[in-house]
Amino acid sequence: MALINLQSFQFYSSTVRTCRSLGTLRKTLNHLSDQGRQLRSWCCGSSVFGTVLSRVRFRCVFYRNYHAELWNQPNSITGTVHLHRDAGNSSKSDGKWMDEQKFFMELNSFNSSNEIFKFLSSLEVISDTMAAAALQRICEFEVDDSGLKNPEDILENEVFRALCFQFEHESQKLSDTGLVTALQALIKLRVDPWSTLIVRLVSESQERLDKGQLTIRNLCILGESLLDLEGPGCTMLEQIVNQVQGKKLEEWTTEEIAMVYGMLQMSITEEGQYQDLLNHMNNITLTLAPQLSPELISRILNALVILDQTQAIPLVIKLCKYSVRHVPRFTNDELANVLGAFIHFGHADQFFTEALERLVPKSSFTMHPETVSKVMQYCCRKLIRSKPIFDAVAESFAYNADKCTTRQIAEYIVPFGTLNYLPPSAPSVFRKLERILNARFTQFQPHTLLNLLHSCTLIERYPVNFLAKIFNPYFLQQLQAQTPGLDRFVLSQLTQLFLTVTLECPFYEGPKLLPKYRVKSFLIPGRSLESSVDVHLYNRVKTGLVDLLGTRMYFASHVLTPYCYTLDVEIKLDEEGFVLPATRYEEVHRRIALCIDGQKRFCSNNHSLLGKEAIKQRHLQLLGYEVVQVHLHKDKNLQLAQAHRIWALV
Repeated sequence: MALINLQSFQFYSSTVRTCRSLGTLRKTLNHLSDQGRQLRSWCCGSSVFGTVLSRVRFRCVFYRNYHAELWNQPNSITGTVHLHRDAGNSSKSDGKWMDEQKFFMELNSFNSSNEIFKFLSSLEVISDTMAAAALQRICEFEVDDSGLKNPEDILENEVFRALCFQFEHESQKLSDTGLVTALQALIKLRVDPWSTLIVRLVSESQERLDKGQLTIRNLCILGESLLDLEGPGCTMLEQIVNQVQGKKLEEWTTEEIAMVYGMLQMSITEEGQYQDLLNHMNNITLTLAPQLSPELISRILNALVILDQTQAIPLVIKLCKYSVRHVPRFTNDELANVLGAFIHFGHADQFFTEALERLVPKSSFTMHPETVSKVMQYCCRKLIRSKPIFDAVAESFAYNADKCTTRQIAEYIVPFGTLNYLPPSAPSVFRKLERILNARFTQFQPHTLLNLLHSCTLIERYPVNFLAKIFNPYFLQQLQAQTPGLDRFVLSQLTQLFLTVTLECPFYEGPKLLPKYRVKSFLIPGRSLESSVDVHLYNRVKTGLVDLLGTRMYFASHVLTPYCYTLDVEIKLDEEGFVLPATRYEEVHRRIALCIDGQKRFCSNNHSLLGKEAIKQRHLQLLGYEVVQVHLHKDKNLQLAQAHRIWALV
């Protein structure tokens, strides 16, 4: 472990004289910054070739001139300093030393990068691993999905630049952990990948990699850093993975297993790549599942999703099972990862759902919108109509919707329509939704917007103020550009939206949906706005109808109506109530539509019809059909029940 004297920001070395004081170093850096502030040594690489070359030439002059000034000034202080390796927590020097454990406790207590820089400047001596950890902590504050938040505040900070200088010129004296951790932090902080600093750290990492002595943890940190720097095509990556494979997997810690999963999820570009290693890891992790912390469960499940490890379903199920106990302790990101695994692998767990029902009502107002949207996606995909979850999410939406992206807004609302649930706070929810649509209509992706508005109609909330824009040819062109050819499901949504406004909003006088965008049937293979009839249940109903009516000729099956819906069974009656043959089209006074509702037409956790089935039956009634629901009851004789229903009408 190398030690850093923070009065000079130089690593202790037995072969290097003490450098100038921090004040001299800062003076020099400030002088250079004043000469060419627009040419920063630590900024991100430019896409303009000429600019990159000018910065490279500037760096060469910078380092040459800096060294000349450093060693030739008469006021330099001389003396002897020492490099300590493997010193542990008890290492000391002549300067002020802070114990590592205390240092990390202090570091984790800060709430901004400025506090960290101020803290570092107050110390005289820290180890290289402590300095690297400080840079990592700065990343947590300053780096997000969009990049570095305040580049100038960080990259031009005197303490940061002095640390970078030391990491560059003493790279050979760094510990393995200090080297790879510093490299990772500097890459995250968008230090120029062509700078001498990054080149030297990568070169030193290559030398240590060639020696084959890096630990699993350091190999993973190095691998992730190089992936960030160069992408999956990095030439060192295969060497890193080969060394990982050479380690005895049975001796890995759970943290090391999670780190290898994390590295592989970023590096695999071809299906089946490193699958032997993954299979071995999946089997080992299966036995270690009870020992995993909430964080590690989340990280491993997220990796399994990204790696699409469908052959590891036993591991997924076991991790999901053990995640139940950790639901109250998961962070927002961790819970989102776990929910993502449930969704991706199509898994559901009653105890997990119950844990969510306890958590969400208490936390919905403070949970991150992405986590809440994952909760709703989980319920929607597994058809779980949960009153505690839906009521809590609806209330929080009315207050927090402005913080949501357009995608998250749709993911909040669509499940209400899919699962046919109208929360008690529906008035405030849809008032808020209407305000958002008025303000941000153009920000929604066309397909997302169509899904959102269509789902509202399922629960009798009609977006009449926006239908003119939906049926507008320009919007339909946008929709077609996003979904080439406009697949049957999208056309079905548009057609049902038009049918809904025609039947349920007679006051609407805006544009109509052009005929070329309308379908003839909502029942299509795969994704459909109707559920096909349960064959087993249909056969039992058919037998009962034959017994009741005396012959098969008095009812028709799978009847496509002029209104796009398909009837499971249709019975026709004349004006006096007599049953007519199914082929008779004259003198039909009444039509009975039998909806043979199997389990897949209901929510998975109760006997509530799905939204698409509820709107179908509502529309059939508006079109003049007498709708009779027939479904299986375990405690009744099905044939007797259906006979009573139909006999009452006939």
